[in-house]
Amino acid sequence: MVFDPIANMISVIKNGYLAKKSAVEIPFSSHKEKIVKVLEREGFIESVDIKKDPKTDHKFLLVKLSYKDKKPVLTEIKQVSKPSRRTYVPFSKVPRVLGGLGFSIISTSQGVFSTSEVRKRHLGGEIICHVW
Repeated sequence: MVFDPIANMISVIKNGYLAKKSAVEIPFSSHKEKIVKVLEREGFIESVDIKKDPKTDHKFLLVKLSYKDKKPVLTEIKQVSKPSRRTYVPFSKVPRVLGGLGFSIISTSQGVFSTSEVRKRHLGGEIICHVW
């Protein structure tokens, strides 16, 4: 049983890169879709599609992983907020990841955005994960 679906999604993506898979399947939720779309916009994932299993009619996200010179584009993704401990930041304290080489995915009142988008919009929110 999965108690933290975001942690499960992060593990599936990391393990997919470690196994050098071209794509991974993640059970669908709109929040997970928004997070993966941010990864796609930032270039860490090639594409994401919503598919439906014909046998069970359950939706899932088909995430195509991105590689450059046979090396994964995504080096690491670490979950920050957890169900037991949420981490919120105001606009003035949005973190820099690896001195600006990485970014954070932040859930705001206006949607899920990367660090650069949050700074442009002057928003704060819950830090979901750090990516580099």
